[in-house]
Amino acid sequence: MFRFRKAVVGVALLGLAGFTGAQAATSYAGIGRDATVKEVQAWDIDVRPDFKGLPPGSGSVAKGQEIWEGKCATCHGIFGESGEFFNPIIGGVTPKDMETGHVANLVTPGYPGRTTFMKVPTISTVWDFIRRAMPWTEPKSLSPDDVYAVLAFMLNLNGMVPDDFVLNEKTIRDVQAKLPNRNGMTTDHALWPGNEFGGAKKPDTSNVACMKNCAPEPKLTSFLPEFARNAHGNLAEQNRLVGEQFGADTTHPERALGERPQPVKLTAQEQASAEAKKILGTLQKNGCTVCHGMTNKIVGPAYSDVAKKYAGKVEYLIGKIKSGGSGIWGAIPMPPQNLSEADAKAIATWLSTGGPQ
Repeated sequence: MFRFRKAVVGVALLGLAGFTGAQAATSYAGIGRDATVKEVQAWDIDVRPDFKGLPPGSGSVAKGQEIWEGKCATCHGIFGESGEFFNPIIGGVTPKDMETGHVANLVTPGYPGRTTFMKVPTISTVWDFIRRAMPWTEPKSLSPDDVYAVLAFMLNLNGMVPDDFVLNEKTIRDVQAKLPNRNGMTTDHALWPGNEFGGAKKPDTSNVACMKNCAPEPKLTSFLPEFARNAHGNLAEQNRLVGEQFGADTTHPERALGERPQPVKLTAQEQASAEAKKILGTLQKNGCTVCHGMTNKIVGPAYSDVAKKYAGKVEYLIGKIKSGGSGIWGAIPMPPQNLSEADAKAIATWLSTGGPQ
């Protein structure tokens, strides 16, 4: 993650800079405004490998340990070695690695796992990531001094700095010169660092598409074993009857690929049950069941009682639902209901035709 992140972010930011630069000459009346200097500074917080963008500040190993134990150890372990939630951060590097800039364990067969400090080639990436994304539950809540301190403690755990070390915008450059994998990232892909830093100017590949001796196009298919086709009921009855997606009719053998199933014909009882479920969903969505029970009074009357009293009176019920009222079923008023015309009509129609059966 650390190895490629800066390259991708760098390319994205360069593209964005080019876009905003091209747009700067064009203005549109009444649309937007130029960002203030402070707004740009609040957004533009990335730190480059040459440390451009790194804010001033400092933090000691001791202060970093205090912050680590309070905000970091839960996920990463007391010594940064835990792999319970995320990959381990600390471990796997040696004093020899700090001399060469290449981590031997990256090419050691059978070495268990990879830690952050085995892979990351630029210390600015670690600083930037801590400031931008940590702690996991409160990203960007650490001050620059806090970030310096936490990183100082991490460096101390790796044996890269002494216990009394203080990390700041100047001493971080000395740390980069000791980073175990500082020479472990190639720049021959021409994606980063680019012309600004004298990087490679030719991509690492210039392949031409081969159109000869191509393998036959694979045909992908799937099937449901016969013994499992109807194990959980007919799938066709568990899907909507409209649209492009139809469940397989698992009560019959599998059809040919692409064959469209026929809509499932429901019995009168099944249709009534489906309508009842739909109405219940409408009532619950609009909060109606908080005050009205199906066959029992809660705050307002039971739906079964309303259905008996107003059989066939759809328009009246729509009006009462929309405008509310009091005095008919008791002293507690029903406030006007803010629901759609379609929902009001569906509920009123249901009540006028018998309600809960």
